[in-house]
Amino acid sequence: MLNLQQFVQEIYAKRIEDCTNEELYYALLSLTQRASGALSTNSQKKKVYYISAEFLIGKLLSNNLINLGLYADVKEQLSEAGKDLIQIEDVEMEPSLGNGGLGRLAACFLDSIASLGLNGDGVGLNYHFGLFQQLFEDNQQKAVPNPWITPESWLKPSKISYEVPFANFTLTSKLYDIDVPGYKTKTKNRLRLFDLGSVDDNIVYDGIEFDKQDIFRNLTLFLYPDDSNREGELLRIFQQYFMVSNAAQLLIDEALAKGSNLYDLPDYAVVQINDTHPSLVIPELIRLLTERGIDFDQAVEIVSRMTAYTNHTILAEALEKWPLRFLEEVVPHLVPIIIELDRRVKETHADPSLAIIDEYGRVHMAHMDMHYSFSVNGVAALHTEILKTSELKPFYDLYPEKFNNKTNGITFRRWLMHANPRLANYLDELLGHGYHHKASELEKFLDYKGNPETRAKLEKIKQHNKRKLKAHLEASQGISVNPDAIFDIQIKRMHEYKRQQMNVLYVINKYLDIKAGNIPSTPLTVFFGGKAAPAYTIAQDIIHLILALSQLIANDPEVAPHLQVVMIENYNVTAASFLIPAADISEQISLASKEASGTGNMKFMLNGALTLGTDDGANVEIHELVGSDNIYIFGEDSQTVIDAYDNQSYNAREFYERPNIKPLIDFIVSDAVRHYGNDDRLYRLHNELINKDWFMTLLDLETYIETKEQMLKGYEDRDTWLDKVIVNIAKAGFFSSDRTIEDYNRDIWKLETAK
Repeated sequence: MLNLQQFVQEIYAKRIEDCTNEELYYALLSLTQRASGALSTNSQKKKVYYISAEFLIGKLLSNNLINLGLYADVKEQLSEAGKDLIQIEDVEMEPSLGNGGLGRLAACFLDSIASLGLNGDGVGLNYHFGLFQQLFEDNQQKAVPNPWITPESWLKPSKISYEVPFANFTLTSKLYDIDVPGYKTKTKNRLRLFDLGSVDDNIVYDGIEFDKQDIFRNLTLFLYPDDSNREGELLRIFQQYFMVSNAAQLLIDEALAKGSNLYDLPDYAVVQINDTHPSLVIPELIRLLTERGIDFDQAVEIVSRMTAYTNHTILAEALEKWPLRFLEEVVPHLVPIIIELDRRVKETHADPSLAIIDEYGRVHMAHMDMHYSFSVNGVAALHTEILKTSELKPFYDLYPEKFNNKTNGITFRRWLMHANPRLANYLDELLGHGYHHKASELEKFLDYKGNPETRAKLEKIKQHNKRKLKAHLEASQGISVNPDAIFDIQIKRMHEYKRQQMNVLYVINKYLDIKAGNIPSTPLTVFFGGKAAPAYTIAQDIIHLILALSQLIANDPEVAPHLQVVMIENYNVTAASFLIPAADISEQISLASKEASGTGNMKFMLNGALTLGTDDGANVEIHELVGSDNIYIFGEDSQTVIDAYDNQSYNAREFYERPNIKPLIDFIVSDAVRHYGNDDRLYRLHNELINKDWFMTLLDLETYIETKEQMLKGYEDRDTWLDKVIVNIAKAGFFSSDRTIEDYNRDIWKLETAK
């Protein structure tokens, strides 16, 4: 058994009781790294390289302690010494390596790949400042750098480096590794993060501004640098090529070391392209193979047999298209390869929608991925169906055998055992520990539906988690919330298709209803969390409206006791670990047909929140699993929405003129809101909703309000509500990322499991 006191004594020559939280954090960092260092690295012949622009791994201390089997011992021994592991975790900087669901999914996948004993590493970039740190000033989002790299951290420098050629210079990379231990396994994998030694954190000024042309000093500073101008677009191409060239050289070296002759490279390596950001890996692998003496035709055939593409979006604007002239400026050595790949497509397929290079000279990254890979997958059943029948239909008609679905999943151990230990412990008591390895065993919890003791226990756990969130918000933002309120939570990237603006309009409706004397039975607190991209003006306007409304309501004595709005500053994985276990209502209200999957919906479900959502993304599968009685679904279906786009039949102004909608929209520019707001932002958002509303907020607004009111009424019937909670928790096992990775491996990667 671990003797934490002895370990701390060796480092600091003092008792745990006498150490600061900072000292204990670094002691636990050292302990955990020593334990993961003792694990052998997976070494099976074939390996998956999961290449992704984002890995939103969150704080690693507790997650690694859980996976290494040390968590319970450490927590107990700290508690005996009067120390709190949660407070110690506060010392840890959250890695700024991702932003939203794409990056969190990649992190979950690495955990599950390791936990299943599969040989697979993540490959990405070591961003110094991530996306940005979000601050609120004058009820507006302000972006500043988000530094996280400290002298002692999870990053381990390696001796590996590569030469990466660009048009006018060559860069030499530096590789850092972060260990990824599986859950109670004898082996581990790694997250491989490439960096550049000449990057200079000091070139950033005025928030997150910097010289985008100074590649030597800026290359790995920020995730998704603003690409609203030419310099930003070029920088993104520099970043993406730097990432994939390093990844390609790494996988070739590792395959050669195992005995590959490169002609058999698909027997040693499979590349999973996570969204379109890593797409240049295809021409880069072809280039590297031809440089080593393999003829072009064979190189294309080899690469096509070892690359697989995951599509994460239905939004056309999110499928990257780079002007060919930009690629000529940055990576001219890849351009002849891309032109030849395009020529081969056009030679056999006359349909211009299949071309890699379109009539405007733009290179469609997703098109290259689909032509020159052996697998194309969506990430939820509905998403994959829409890709096949609508968005990517010409490619599905051409390559039906390539298309497959892999419904997303989450690392349920982290989101139960770490984020919600009281619920995890209770499930352990009732079900045993089998679900830790096989999440489908959560279904045994259905046996406790209708059990008064189980209902009472779940009620108690939820109240504890609400008080825990209250304490966290008081410490982090100075905000006080009422733990006896209904906690209604929408946390995700700020985007019009996710429709935070619809939730805001509900808040306005509720505010006006309370002002009219209709006092709710239970107070309601509506939480928002998420960042808006620096160039995404309307998303920033929505944040501004949320913050202005929050202030308006807080200062209204008639309404404040019954309604509160909270915007989480700098929402991240750490904040999610407090918010999700405390939630009663999970807001999953994207416009049907627009959300590929969602994974927050799965985490909320697992932690006993009920879903209020459209039949979109993985909501469809949640709906099927729990049944209509245990979820609150509203809104038009995906086909109706797709038809409305095709026919251009949606007219926002017609909906705006409805008597139930107009007062809500107009309240955005009322004197009451403008007192706390910025006229430019408020009038721009007001105008957008009336005259454009591209993601059809007003189409579903009335049914959203009606369904949410039904949900709030349903909350008052505690026995029925808690039975719904039991069903949701019991059915959440399907959404384990272990299951998702088993599906990937069975159908796509075909890796061996560690002995």
